[in-house]
Amino acid sequence: MQLDDILHNVADQDRGRELEIVDPWTGKPAGIRFRIAGPDSTVQHRARIQMMDELAEAADQDGKVTAETRERARVNCLAKCVLLMEIEEEGKPVAMSHKNVLRVLMAAAWIQAQVDAFAGDRRNFAPEGH
Repeated sequence: MQLDDILHNVADQDRGRELEIVDPWTGKPAGIRFRIAGPDSTVQHRARIQMMDELAEAADQDGKVTAETRERARVNCLAKCVLLMEIEEEGKPVAMSHKNVLRVLMAAAWIQAQVDAFAGDRRNFAPEGH
């Protein structure tokens, strides 16, 4: 592998990959899709740095951050890795925005878990031919 290959893959990961959420009880598609930036993308890198800044700002005088604040920062970071989202509410598409992505991720732990697992698994972002 050469540096060009690595840099090309980082750029490819910035474009993201599709994740179709599956119903946790049936294993069938749930009609929810996300396009997620890969773990080596600059998108995820920036999101992690912003999360660290968010946590530093939230720290008290002793440097402690509550579990609730850490969890909120983690989900916010994950939402920043979502490039596109397809989901409906009352038969209409939900607009793509950071606020709406957060709302969907917070709606059900099983949605968040699938997005988180996908976003962190490099196998989902392998270069073609691997």
